[in-house]
Amino acid sequence: MMTTAGAGQAEADRDEKGGIRTALAGLTTRGRSFLAAGVAAAVCAYVLGQSDLLRVGLLLAVLPLVCATVLYRTRYRVAGSRRLSPARVPAGSEARVHLRMDNVSRLPTGLLMLQDRVPYVLGPRPRFVLDRMEAGGRREVSYRVRSDLRGRYPLGPLQLRLTDPFGMCELTRSFSTYDTLTVIPRVEALAPVRLSGEAKGYGDGRQRSLALAGEDDVIPRGYRYGDDLRRVHWRSTARYGELMVRREEQPQRARCTVLLDTRGIAYQGAGPDSAFEWAVSGAASVLVHMLERGFSVRLLTDTGNAVPGEGGDGFAGASQGSADAAGLMMDTLAVIDHSDGAGLSRAYDVLRGGNEGLLVAFLGDLDEEQAAVLGRMRQRSPGAVAFVLDSDTWVREPSDVPGPLDRSGERLRMLREAGWTALGVPRGAALDELWRQADRERRGVAAASGGEGP
Repeated sequence: MMTTAGAGQAEADRDEKGGIRTALAGLTTRGRSFLAAGVAAAVCAYVLGQSDLLRVGLLLAVLPLVCATVLYRTRYRVAGSRRLSPARVPAGSEARVHLRMDNVSRLPTGLLMLQDRVPYVLGPRPRFVLDRMEAGGRREVSYRVRSDLRGRYPLGPLQLRLTDPFGMCELTRSFSTYDTLTVIPRVEALAPVRLSGEAKGYGDGRQRSLALAGEDDVIPRGYRYGDDLRRVHWRSTARYGELMVRREEQPQRARCTVLLDTRGIAYQGAGPDSAFEWAVSGAASVLVHMLERGFSVRLLTDTGNAVPGEGGDGFAGASQGSADAAGLMMDTLAVIDHSDGAGLSRAYDVLRGGNEGLLVAFLGDLDEEQAAVLGRMRQRSPGAVAFVLDSDTWVREPSDVPGPLDRSGERLRMLREAGWTALGVPRGAALDELWRQADRERRGVAAASGGEGP
């Protein structure tokens, strides 16, 4: 689907302040060579007394100056626009940028060279040559950009290079606007497992907003055309003097909080294949997956910042559209970076209110203190899954780091004893396989404790 990321319009017109100095600065190598040859021929003609050579020298020197003057004084009014398709793209995927130039003046243009500024990470700077545009004419070109690194990248401003027919002079005119391409983390499709004990956002384990203890707990509302008469609440009707009906039970959407550990001390390495980038991509995959299943979701970081964070409970999916909520959280993950924090206590403070639903955490290196904090988090959630990334195994071979591997295993044991479904994430692991493994481990724990499986 094509989306308009923004449009910019400017006039490629002469600059009154630059004067002849700007025109001379635009001379190309050919123009400077002609000018130098003309001056040299004129000097030689004066020394040798050759009038014919002087005329040749004057012709060579005057030609680039005339071209520069004519090009500089020519009024070109050109409007430009840019369109991104799409404006938000996953890392490693391509987006297409469409450029359109309109000649809004009454005069035809000469040869135009169009250039768009793009960051180096998106690829080489695109350049196009546009032939003569008639008055009111239009030209459209496009190019592709691609980045393996998430982020927000400015595109523009556009630059037009005007040149004369002889190639003696070249002037640059810039547009004033630019657009932004958002590269979001890769999202992996996940299996619909029941890590929280519910089949979907409105599953059998949902909570009711109305009490079902008895007639006195029913909250009636006024009768509306089309309501079933069997739902009429006669006691309330007699009390209020008008028809009142029982309000339908409103299910409360199941919730899911995705905790992303962004502490700089918890990760090593950089680049698209680093442990931190895997954690960011995993958080994005879980957020999208739970939204698609009807959950109200929230992204939480170790700094205590929650996204979207609007409304009374800070969850998205109920008051906001799922697409808007997903876009907001993806934009946040596109630019998220390491934090300077040393612990997870701020995230625990956000979760202390309880009723947070399923908790899915993507964690870096943990010490004993942070493992204890996570154990207290588990008490606030009916279900908790942790994916623990040991950075040493991502930057070196496992056989080279026996000590850290033992420490990582100890932290996993502590989390499991606290009630977490905790899994270590080896280098290059697929999230979907770990997602299924977490479901199998949860079932095994439930069966061993005599609980019911899904």
